Amino acid sequence: MIFRISYSEAAEHDLYSIHLYVEARDSLKQADILLEGISQTIFSLKNMPERGHCPQELELIGVRDFRETHFKSFRIIYSLHEDEVVVHCVLDGRRDMQTLLQQRLLQ
Repeated sequence: MIFRISYSEAAEHDLYSIHLYVEARDSLKQADILLEGISQTIFSLKNMPERGHCPQELELIGVRDFRETHFKSFRIIYSLHEDEVVVHCVLDGRRDMQTLLQQRLLQ
């Protein structure tokens, strides 16, 4: 089965912010390369979305509705709904993930 990919508004904002940040601190080329890598990782979920695992920070508090996959230091948090993968956020894993995930996903 091939899954559809959709993005929450927050995930779209994350990708836009990541691109702006890298472009301002490095170059447009590096920002484009990073965004392409993240996008390829997300699109690879079309074929095998079950391969992701529950984020440890959420599992510790009993929330198992989300999965994650990684590209470099970025954590792509998503959920599965029938034939659809919904990307909820793309976050830099070097940040305080416990707080971020609780704020972003458990509102």
